Amino acid sequence: MDRHLVINALLMAVWQRQPKQEVLVHSDQGSQYASHDYIDFMRDNNLRPSMSRRGNCHDNAVAESFFATFKKRVTKRKIYSTRDEAKTEIFNFIEMFYNPIKRHSHIGGVSPAKFEEAYYLESGSV
Repeated sequence: MDRHLVINALLMAVWQRQPKQEVLVHSDQGSQYASHDYIDFMRDNNLRPSMSRRGNCHDNAVAESFFATFKKRVTKRKIYSTRDEAKTEIFNFIEMFYNPIKRHSHIGGVSPAKFEEAYYLESGSV
């Protein structure tokens, strides 16, 4: 993974969400997250970096849980015929199931989409 991959992923998120206030972006201590390009992109888009402490797996528990579910339900023992087939299945898992439907105990038993909606209703920001 290089800095361009992470910057492009964040660019897609910023473009889709159009955040109105500062957003915290959590990562590990990989070199791609310390690059000048990445730090400049974060600053230019009102994103604030947050990094895991070295060797602390609990900082990343939510992400680890997501990837465990993703691997078990989507990619385990699966070979995709084309890149487009893989992209479609991954998109469908995240946008049609995980974000709008999958409930999470760490956010009160609601889906990420419901949690985000409630946050914006309470804060008055949209």
